[in-house]
Amino acid sequence: MIKYSNIKMPLEHTTGDIATFISKKLKLEKLKPTDIKIIRRSVDARHKDDIHFVYTVAFQYDNENGILKKNAGNKNVSLYKETPYSLPRKAQLSNRPVIIGFGPAGMFAALYLAQCGVRPIVLERGLDVDSRKEKVRLFWEKGILDTECNVQFGEGGAGTFSDGKLNTGVNDPLSRIVFEEFVRHGAPEEIMYDAKPNIGTDKLSATVKNIRNDIVSLGGDVIFGAKFCGYDTENGRIKAISYIKNNTEITIETDNVILAIGHSARDVFYLLKNRNVTMQAKNFSIGVRIEHKQSDLDRSMYGNMSGHPALPPADYKLSVHDETGRGIYTFCMCPGGVVTASSSEENTIVTNGMSCYARNGENANSAVLVGITPDDFDKDDIMAGIELQRKIEKAAYKAAGGNYKAPVSLVGDFLSKRTSEKFGNVTPSYPIGTKFVPPDEYLPDFVCDALRFALPQFAKKISCFGLPDAVMTGPETRSSSPVRIVRDKNLSSVSVKGLYPCGEGAGYAGGIVTAAMDGLRCAMAVLGRDFAKR
Repeated sequence: MIKYSNIKMPLEHTTGDIATFISKKLKLEKLKPTDIKIIRRSVDARHKDDIHFVYTVAFQYDNENGILKKNAGNKNVSLYKETPYSLPRKAQLSNRPVIIGFGPAGMFAALYLAQCGVRPIVLERGLDVDSRKEKVRLFWEKGILDTECNVQFGEGGAGTFSDGKLNTGVNDPLSRIVFEEFVRHGAPEEIMYDAKPNIGTDKLSATVKNIRNDIVSLGGDVIFGAKFCGYDTENGRIKAISYIKNNTEITIETDNVILAIGHSARDVFYLLKNRNVTMQAKNFSIGVRIEHKQSDLDRSMYGNMSGHPALPPADYKLSVHDETGRGIYTFCMCPGGVVTASSSEENTIVTNGMSCYARNGENANSAVLVGITPDDFDKDDIMAGIELQRKIEKAAYKAAGGNYKAPVSLVGDFLSKRTSEKFGNVTPSYPIGTKFVPPDEYLPDFVCDALRFALPQFAKKISCFGLPDAVMTGPETRSSSPVRIVRDKNLSSVSVKGLYPCGEGAGYAGGIVTAAMDGLRCAMAVLGRDFAKR
């Protein structure tokens, strides 16, 4: 196949227009739309008077070598080799492997192992996605929190109730496996080529269920309501693990455990610390959620083309460093989304963002986060980062008056260091209720100082950030894990052989795709395979 890159198309176009463009440029007999395979699609909105799509496509044609030779000087024309999808080869293990956690890391680890025929056992402290939705509904509508099944815990992990974005900043062949498996299990096919792929929480939950059903059909077991509570070793290697279900402790003999617990399983981190498992304090981030009207963001990004039916809801990714060198950046941007109540511990406030596939909500929201390093807390205490998160979450709960209301402030009032009194054009989407509280009452001073520095800088890049009635809802504390469980070159814990710390919770991922990729690597490592290759 021949790859043609950097094809610029107007907002209103068809696949046939792309085929015609290539035919004319390469002087070929007219290509048909069905001849075109889209590899990548993006929107170029750098110049508001010339917003367009940019494509990379592939096509088959007679005498491809001749075409390549004739266009040797054209950097946009090259050979394209498609790697066909294939399931992994079968394997054998003396004992069934156990996976603790069924977020993206645990899910893809389990899927790979099931495809290899080794019948993994998955333990998930939360419930299946349908039961989990009901638990989340009760929390969002009535403030009834289940500490074992919530936005953080349950089938699909924290990503199930998030934007469903599949962005990754790494170039790794394992990422394509993740995308292919998502599509194979029901995700929209365009995630394979969109520059900013999105499933959306509504479609992601169905996809997650399909993956679980596939694992079970291949001989795996997925046990919900199963809370990991300990493990046994022999000669420094994992021998068995224990979990509690329905108030009964159950032990499974195994010599391979993938620990994919997620960033909010604080009880497990303390369990590991008490067992002297080697861990490190690591960088993480703390901040707030900021909300603008999606229409204001669209005008800021698209100008007069705002509202064009061919354009997706606008998004952004911003970063800056303050005078001290501290980084402030946006994260998990949710076009047309809502701010979610994401607590997993009683009497705490945690926020996150979520949007459905259509991204047609009134507001856009994003985390605005300030980088935290171990130098900002007691770096000799591995758990100090966790306790800082917890301190902020409890302070926010108390400041907002309890009952899981979230503290909010308008940007203009925050910059002027005053308490907000009424909303402007933006109505907060946080579901349980809000109270006007300055972030200074629950965030550390250096975090507030950094936010006050960053917001005017962001406004220079995107005009809606200069609107004083944008809403800040806090706190956002769970963007990543504050600890890393140290592992060796074979991805096993340096303290317990056969224990594979994995994903965001272990400190080796930062999103749905990277967590899923790490799950694949750990599954391959369990089988003694080169995790750089399939």
